[in-house]
Amino acid sequence: MKDLIVLGSTGSIGTQTLTVARKLGIRITGLAAGSNYKLLEEQAREFMPKSVAMFDENAAKKLKIALSDTDIKVFSGKDGINAVATGDGDIVLCAIVGIAGLDSTLKAIEAGKDIALANKETLVTGGRLVKQKIKEKKVKLLPVDSEHSAIFQSLQGAPAGSLKKILLTASGGPFFGKTYNELKSVTVKDALNHPNWSMGSKITIDSATLMNKGLEVIEAVHLFDVSPEQIEVLVHRQSILHSAVELSDGAVIAELGTPDMKVPIQYALTYPDRGVTFEHLSLTDIKTLTFEKPDMKLFKCLPICIEAIRRGGLYPTMINGANEEAVSLFLNGKIGFLQIAEIIEKSLDLSPVKNDFTLEDVYETDKFARETVRNLIKG
Repeated sequence: MKDLIVLGSTGSIGTQTLTVARKLGIRITGLAAGSNYKLLEEQAREFMPKSVAMFDENAAKKLKIALSDTDIKVFSGKDGINAVATGDGDIVLCAIVGIAGLDSTLKAIEAGKDIALANKETLVTGGRLVKQKIKEKKVKLLPVDSEHSAIFQSLQGAPAGSLKKILLTASGGPFFGKTYNELKSVTVKDALNHPNWSMGSKITIDSATLMNKGLEVIEAVHLFDVSPEQIEVLVHRQSILHSAVELSDGAVIAELGTPDMKVPIQYALTYPDRGVTFEHLSLTDIKTLTFEKPDMKLFKCLPICIEAIRRGGLYPTMINGANEEAVSLFLNGKIGFLQIAEIIEKSLDLSPVKNDFTLEDVYETDKFARETVRNLIKG
């Protein structure tokens, strides 16, 4: 069993990863989080990693005092996160929310770590850079998103070049079937009420706007070397069939299971082996599985993402940054739900046109995207 480093350990994916580690007896050698030092202290005392880090400097100071009776090294800030990401360990589970996870992922790859990727923004913004580094260092990139894990699992044993199409499923979020007028008055509480999955606030809002599915289209393009035209998004309300692939002979292979993130997390950590059962799926209890086309006119974030990856370059970075800023404004009551997509759409055509970009270009574009959103709101 590989030694594991968890970046974003106090978030939804991070805590579920530690549940998997606890059940499988995986040794944790590093933990990193944002500002929840009390929870990180609990995790550190249970798993006794060699090092921990907090992005928030003040939280790191408090954590260092709290763990002063142990031999655990405590780091802080961006450099501290990177120190943990490149420390002792074989595989790094990257679950830091947003573009903030890109740098530490690249640093971990540079240090020769296999990557279990739960942060889709890393590939959305820096996919070309990540793939180049993965190839150079000859390490594994294993998807943790339930949909991409399902695609990855469905492709096991498929001959090279046999993938014809990806069927990417979406729950539809809490507002599936709603009208434009109904969405004008939805609240933050409404948007955070996901019908199937328990996730962090940002990704839950992204699910409600279908931005999450758009980002997953971009991620799938990078992970599986397909064109956007080879990806079909289907709304599957039951969240039982997590995604599927159509092969060259017309056969469709899918992965089904209960809506439980611990399963794809576990597969990434144990690949190519299978782990333990968390929850048994009974198809006779489910009885019905339905599939429908998404409403691309009302939920505009999905087609915006598809257009961004078609254009390539820094367009995906631009819309990702605009979305992160717009979601933050919505969560803080500064804009309405429908304004999220409107703002991202306006931002798309303002993206810098640069196909051959660097990591610095990515961060500059992200900063520009956020400034653009703030200026649009002021205007």
